[in-house]
Amino acid sequence: MSVGTEIEAENEEACAAVDSLELIGSQWRLIVLYALQDGEKRFNELKRATGANARTLSRVLDDLGDAGLVSRRVEEDAPVATYYALTEKGGALCPVFDEIEAWADEWL
Repeated sequence: MSVGTEIEAENEEACAAVDSLELIGSQWRLIVLYALQDGEKRFNELKRATGANARTLSRVLDDLGDAGLVSRRVEEDAPVATYYALTEKGGALCPVFDEIEAWADEWL
């Protein structure tokens, strides 16, 4: 394998990591994903858990929904309630959070 081919292969691997971090890596996205690890939450529960204002939280939830990481469920009973939960794809990040937490405990 030539040096150029090796570098291209390493860059492709790095690109996957960079793409992943771009998808989940904003401060608010990480906070919301982390808050949803415990299970489904209503909008106001997420607002309290994350400290985000309503506009920011709404935008982040839309982004995470578009990415397939968070699902939205609406109950039409009075009062109307909207619930958010991790999808299977979003839930697959839980072990990643555990590893980051373990790293932080050791190194920060």
